[in-house]
Amino acid sequence: MKTAEIRQKFLSFFESQGHTIVSSSSLVPHDDPTLLFTNAGMNQFKDVFLGFDKRPYSRAVTAQKCVRAGGKHNDLENVGYTARHHTFFEMMGNFSFGDYFKHDAIKFAWEFLTSPQYLNLPKEKLLATVYAEDDEAYDIWLNDIGLPAEKIIRIGDNKGAKYASDNFWTMGDTGPCGPCSEIFFDHGEEIWGGPPGSPEEDGDRFIEIWNNVFMQFNRDESGEMHLLPKPSVDTGMGLERITAVLQHVHSNYEIDLFVDLLKAAARETGVPYNQETPSLKVIADHIRACSFLIADGVLPSNEGRGYVLRRIIRRAVRHGYKLGQNKPFFHKLVADLANIMGDAYPELRERQDLITEQLRLEETRFAQTLETGMGLLEQALADNQKVLAGEVIFKLYDTYGFPYDLTADICREREIELDEEGFNREMEAQRARARSAKSFKANVQLEYEGADSAFKGYTDTTAQAKILALYRDNEAVDELHEGEEGIVVLDNTPFYAESGGQIGDTGVIAAVSGRFEVADTQKIKAAVFGQYGKVAAGSLKVGEDVTASIDSDIRAANMRNHSATHLMHAALREVLGEHVEQKGSLVTAERTRFDISHQQAITAEEIARVEAIVNQSILANVPVEAAHMSFDDAIAAGAMALFGEKYGDEVRVLKMGEFSTELCGGTHVSRTGDIGLFKIVSEQGIAAGVRRVEAVTGLNALAWAQEQEQLIKTVVAEVKAQTADDIVTKVQAAQSHAKQLEKALAEANSKLAAHAGAALLGEAQAVGAARVIVKQMDGVDGNALRDITTDLTGKGDDLVVLLASVADDKISLCAGVSKALSKTIKAGDLVKTVAEKVGGKGGGRPDLAQAGGTDIAALPAALNGVAAWVQSKQV
Repeated sequence: MKTAEIRQKFLSFFESQGHTIVSSSSLVPHDDPTLLFTNAGMNQFKDVFLGFDKRPYSRAVTAQKCVRAGGKHNDLENVGYTARHHTFFEMMGNFSFGDYFKHDAIKFAWEFLTSPQYLNLPKEKLLATVYAEDDEAYDIWLNDIGLPAEKIIRIGDNKGAKYASDNFWTMGDTGPCGPCSEIFFDHGEEIWGGPPGSPEEDGDRFIEIWNNVFMQFNRDESGEMHLLPKPSVDTGMGLERITAVLQHVHSNYEIDLFVDLLKAAARETGVPYNQETPSLKVIADHIRACSFLIADGVLPSNEGRGYVLRRIIRRAVRHGYKLGQNKPFFHKLVADLANIMGDAYPELRERQDLITEQLRLEETRFAQTLETGMGLLEQALADNQKVLAGEVIFKLYDTYGFPYDLTADICREREIELDEEGFNREMEAQRARARSAKSFKANVQLEYEGADSAFKGYTDTTAQAKILALYRDNEAVDELHEGEEGIVVLDNTPFYAESGGQIGDTGVIAAVSGRFEVADTQKIKAAVFGQYGKVAAGSLKVGEDVTASIDSDIRAANMRNHSATHLMHAALREVLGEHVEQKGSLVTAERTRFDISHQQAITAEEIARVEAIVNQSILANVPVEAAHMSFDDAIAAGAMALFGEKYGDEVRVLKMGEFSTELCGGTHVSRTGDIGLFKIVSEQGIAAGVRRVEAVTGLNALAWAQEQEQLIKTVVAEVKAQTADDIVTKVQAAQSHAKQLEKALAEANSKLAAHAGAALLGEAQAVGAARVIVKQMDGVDGNALRDITTDLTGKGDDLVVLLASVADDKISLCAGVSKALSKTIKAGDLVKTVAEKVGGKGGGRPDLAQAGGTDIAALPAALNGVAAWVQSKQV
């Protein structure tokens, strides 16, 4: 049975059991800063389990794309060397949101695995584990399924703490959790290994193929367990693992999908096909992770998700190097992957060109990284030390992307040991920082169990409402008093809650008893808006009737900028190409900030074309129309789903004539003409392959134009031009004059250096076979010190020079040694010795070197010691 067939059978089976097939979510977890990547099937349903989100279905089934290459779930270093570790994998999952629980979950799993019309696994080959205290699950397996007692294994707290068990599932230190029941397949006595819970459990005989997680609790930061609103089910079956079982192989890399990728990797690296070659496994695995990440909007960069992607790419390329392939090859595997998995995941074919180009560019960059890393490594090894410090290894690895194993190879060739302990210490410190930044906190949302907020802001700026809840210091209260900051929840609200890049509304909530000034609006839950602010006068009470009014001027400016962003997005795709995708946005009253995927700087000509297209669309003054429909219908109608957004099953489609159609829940102008003037004011790169465009509209665009006009007038006056057209001529003339002055100054400094050198030569002190010149010359800059030193050491074969200067509380040092002496007395060693005495560092060539320092009081003693240092080098 092929991989694709198994995937489809799983979806079809659970659909027949009343489950809704839900598409895989993006590998980038939207609205969840606690996760680096989607690493489990339940990620997209986390808010449902916590009660913060509602879905129109209570049963779901998915084939979920997952990546485990960062944070807690990081399998990267094991990939290629074990049978079942991957960076990218598919997790088949069925979910119950307060519908069925343990009995049906176990029954469904057993039926799918053993039924002849589905996987038809031999029942005698299966065994199950349960959490030691979960008698209910044990009884279901024993009495309902009929699994023999000896094949039901209780697993207790085997990881050093309460609930720390292989059979108690947690997403992190906090968050949803509960007991689980795993199903294992027995490969037979001929394979070494023991059942789960035994000392030999790490062997390959018994392989986990299914995990039923019974979601019952939410664990807070204190470790206390709270019952979830409704007990739920989250199950997972690794597609690659079950395929290996059904295809009668012991390694995931032997299944049909990987065989094809391994052959492609062998073809492009020029080596014989061999399933056991670790480097081929790495390449075959990594092409999936890299391609799917890029397809989901991640681009290589030096931070966050982009940094992890870059590491994966470079690890794959490094293994190509190990196989002898020194030319770009990795990107050529994208076409093979699209052929293999494109039916199940159309985005691979739709974005094949983008993925291929991104990988090709990164491979090219890595060649430069290797060159840079080699230079830095050579510099680090220049002092002939016997051990390379762990800090240096880690910096090469972490900052410059220089592979650890390559550093190890080079040091091994030179018989230099690696400070592996120091490197591991640095790595662990990095992991600790990552864990600290990514701990999942389920209690950041306010405890709210009331009705939803009805949003009236699409049509109204004012609404009559009732206060449903009040919060002070994130704790529910019945009343807020004058001067107190807090959060107000209303049954009806015109205030837009921050979402989709558009900031939350501001304004006023007025009651008979008081006045609350709203500084921001945020979502407490999916459909519950919280107005954040301060009681300016009187007090507010829960249940009180109020009038809620937004700041109409700020809202209008927000709407102009938000609508302009949609037009700009369409224009950028028209001018730059359809590879352009939104990577982030921020819409405020002042401007719109829009991040896009694009490799090169956007030229002035391209910016002008984008501005012209947007302003033409504004002048067309077409209606801005919104409609609600299903997500699938919206996409079929040509609507664009934006990166970084989380969409429900019903979406709002915003249409501006025939030019722009996007999914968006934000507030917008009624007609494009309401936007007024549109002007791009800046464009810059913020990461590899990501450009940031900022633009202004309406009165802000007018203000910007007026500022530019005033700036030109100021420049006209400063350069004494007659008109604005004369500015360029005047500036060019000023630049030419400045260059002449710089040339004259350089000539004067050269003459000064020659004169100073001649005067200092008479002050030389005989020290052994050398003549030593030591002088403090305050007010002379570093360049002049170097010129004087060079001039002096050229006047004889026996000169050693050390010059110093103090300016702006900093010391500049320059050392020089005549060529004939530089083999025994090195300028680099001299300047380093003096610099260390004045709180600095430096170095350079044997004949010329410079340094700096900060301890001015120590300078006289340091200079006085130069003669003795020179004498010591002649002994």
